[in-house]
Amino acid sequence: MPLKVAALYQFVALPDFRDLRAPLFDLCQGLGIKGSLLLAPEGINGTIAGPEEAIDALLPEMDVLFGGRLDNLELKFSAASEMPFGRLKVRLKKEIVTLGDPATDPTASVGTYVDAKDWNALLDDQDLILIDTRNHFEVEMGTFEGAVDPRLRHFSDFKDYVARELDPARHRKVAMFCTGGIRCEKASSYMLAHGFENVFHLKGGILAYLENVPAEDSRWRGECFVFDERVALGHGLSERAREMAEADDE
Repeated sequence: MPLKVAALYQFVALPDFRDLRAPLFDLCQGLGIKGSLLLAPEGINGTIAGPEEAIDALLPEMDVLFGGRLDNLELKFSAASEMPFGRLKVRLKKEIVTLGDPATDPTASVGTYVDAKDWNALLDDQDLILIDTRNHFEVEMGTFEGAVDPRLRHFSDFKDYVARELDPARHRKVAMFCTGGIRCEKASSYMLAHGFENVFHLKGGILAYLENVPAEDSRWRGECFVFDERVALGHGLSERAREMAEADDE
């Protein structure tokens, strides 16, 4: 029976994030769920998998555990023919996605969300610069037509790329995308804090686009890397089997 995979995140103030770790781990473990979840003062992020009924039972229980604060949880579901994770991890971090800029606060300000169904129309804007905010090895597997690859080794390198290559006076309209949307939330917040005014990002990321946009209308080329044993997904979030070394999930 196929397993249900849930990629999730939300930027939300969690001053009690340390206290949430143990009960969250126990909750997931009790339902037979595996995967990786990160907790930080700025929110929650992760990908987990389990039987469909287990994932469906987990989400309302998580909302109770977090005291109703997960009211804007970004969720993306897909399937796996086999368990894509070896174990369950719930880890504490300084940031749920590491950028290292104290002025960046996605809970206060982010760019303009663009739904998957409207993404192609935005890409037709000739004044737009389109940026893939993922790491270079991810971009090599697939990206949108015309996207700039900043050749990042780590997401934290995005700050240097912006300082080196972009100028608010010249780049007046910027759009960006990433796997599930979380890196773009932080990247767009960073750019707004540094003088860029018109910043757009793909809501739900590439996964939302591949799920909602038919292949015949797609501007996506290649496959989308995911940090689990499925390695890559295609349109309809179908698995793309390939042989490669186990990917690090950092």
